[in-house]
Amino acid sequence: MNKLSKSENFLSQFKDMNSNSLKYFTAAQFVEVWNHYDIDGNGYIEGSELDNFLREFIYSVFSEELGNETIPSDELELMKKEFMETFDENSDNRIELTEMAKILPTEENFILLFHRDNPLDSSVEFMRVWKRFDKDRSGYIEADELKSFLLHLLKEAKPETNIEEAKLIEYTSSILQLFDQNKDGKLQLSEMARLLPVKENYLCRPIFKNASKITSADIDRAFSLYDLDANGTIEDEELSGFLKDLLELAQEDYDEDDLEFFKKVILNQWDVNNDGKINRDELKMMLMQQSRLLSDKI
Repeated sequence: MNKLSKSENFLSQFKDMNSNSLKYFTAAQFVEVWNHYDIDGNGYIEGSELDNFLREFIYSVFSEELGNETIPSDELELMKKEFMETFDENSDNRIELTEMAKILPTEENFILLFHRDNPLDSSVEFMRVWKRFDKDRSGYIEADELKSFLLHLLKEAKPETNIEEAKLIEYTSSILQLFDQNKDGKLQLSEMARLLPVKENYLCRPIFKNASKITSADIDRAFSLYDLDANGTIEDEELSGFLKDLLELAQEDYDEDDLEFFKKVILNQWDVNNDGKINRDELKMMLMQQSRLLSDKI
């Protein structure tokens, strides 16, 4: 494998010639790098995209040590393996945005938008955040609402931080470019969910893929995760959070209209007492049916 020239290595333009290391990336530069390597725009750097990025990153970071030498293919593969063991946190053999934010030296405040020390516990909490910042109830987080949300995140992470309006606008524009996959200038539910992930979709646990193994304790645990006010029913944001988790089992892209349609379907089929809520027995029937469907697909 021949050594990359500066013109061939996209990352070389971001090197500090004095220190021979990568400069700190601005939010706009981070987006530029991401879009360069995420060629298919699916929100991940994978396959040949990943090979290209890792090869250029390694040559950029170790250019001083390498000089004019070329890294043998077997050594390069070993370096790639060690790199992925360090940064591919979910071991899916691809790089996502939050992982890239830990790889590139990027300005601290922008990084804070990706790094949450205390991620959301559940989709119920996510839906409460969504409702709080979708102030006009349009079903989308538009640019001005997103700017308010990002300011909230930064203040939450660093209360003493003062963010200039121009910088906040840059962050908002950059986040939209990174997460607005359908390029409509706003974030739908699934796009916001990528920006603000929850710790776990509880319904993805293996136990829910085999109806014969689901116990009463499993049902109680699931019910308590969504019935946060412990009033005996899953309703309002609790119901929206549950439906979001259930919907994500079937599709990656969805908006609030999809969620509302799904809500009507679910309540029509499983809300036996027609109160617009889900109680424990109704949840049990629903999860058992979902588990049987998943079992049939395996």
